[in-house]
Amino acid sequence: MEYIHLGRSGLSVSRLVLGTMNFGTETSEEDSHRIMDRAHEHGINFFDTANVYGSRGGTDLTESIIGRWFAAGGGRRERTILATKVYIPTGEWPNERFLSALNIRRAADASLKRLGTDHIDLYQMHHVDRSTPWDEIWEAFQVLRQQGKVLYFGSSNFAGWHIALAQEAARSRHFLGLVSDQSVYNLMNRWIELEVLPAARHFGLGVIPWSPLNGGVLGGVLRKAKEGGALRGNTGRSVATLAGHRETVEAYEKLSADIGEDPAHVGLAWLLAQDGVTGPIIGPRTVGQLESSLRALDITLDEAVLAALDRMFPAPGLNPAVNGSRPAPEAYAW
Repeated sequence: MEYIHLGRSGLSVSRLVLGTMNFGTETSEEDSHRIMDRAHEHGINFFDTANVYGSRGGTDLTESIIGRWFAAGGGRRERTILATKVYIPTGEWPNERFLSALNIRRAADASLKRLGTDHIDLYQMHHVDRSTPWDEIWEAFQVLRQQGKVLYFGSSNFAGWHIALAQEAARSRHFLGLVSDQSVYNLMNRWIELEVLPAARHFGLGVIPWSPLNGGVLGGVLRKAKEGGALRGNTGRSVATLAGHRETVEAYEKLSADIGEDPAHVGLAWLLAQDGVTGPIIGPRTVGQLESSLRALDITLDEAVLAALDRMFPAPGLNPAVNGSRPAPEAYAW
């Protein structure tokens, strides 16, 4: 397993991040525990969850499943870099959501209880809260760090200017600020290259892509369909995306076959090759899917393949054929 510092911090994390969103919904608790054990055996130490994953309103929230796994001992907690999130509503009352100091305090304590641990390694804002002042947010986070309940802080689904605002507010308080940003990023969705990725690089944030295979569309869905399988989810966004980009996906799967690799592994390897990316989040539903993902770590895409992928999935901009994968404002202006 390869390890990398998370942004400008001294924290070493694996280049694949174990996403746990399926635990308690698509994957049973017993199988979830097996997946986490196997992740450790392969050297994956970075686990990502959230306080809303799992069966909402029940006892099988994903954090609880992870907490019971930690309780089995054997160094499980000590070997894990644990990331969770706050923001999404956890109840019907007005202060059970977003990033007020009150909700941050209550949500952190609730997560710690479910996880059965005394601290969270990386506490992430699941979304930007446009109505709460940054001074309030950072003060609440500083208290958590002073109490030893949280070590590092991250963002998720932020715009580039949100990252800049957050970092400048933290700097004015002489606080470390954000060390990471979690964003949707894959070959078919490269919007963060305009401003989020440059902002993350400038401020020293490690980027953690979620949906690295665009809901499974980049995972070899056409080949699987020919083999008698079905598109993951079978309805909704993935089907609509495939319908609008079928020829491109066909070309992508052919390119992957030509270089002797699985499309899913190529998609992950492409992300691992991007400057500023810490590691993509993989969300296995089975141990087999987890172990299959490891192949991406051994793939080095040469310049010709990277160029071909750029042609298939151009970076965003008004004229990507001319401007290429430049950040803003060059992507759409001189």
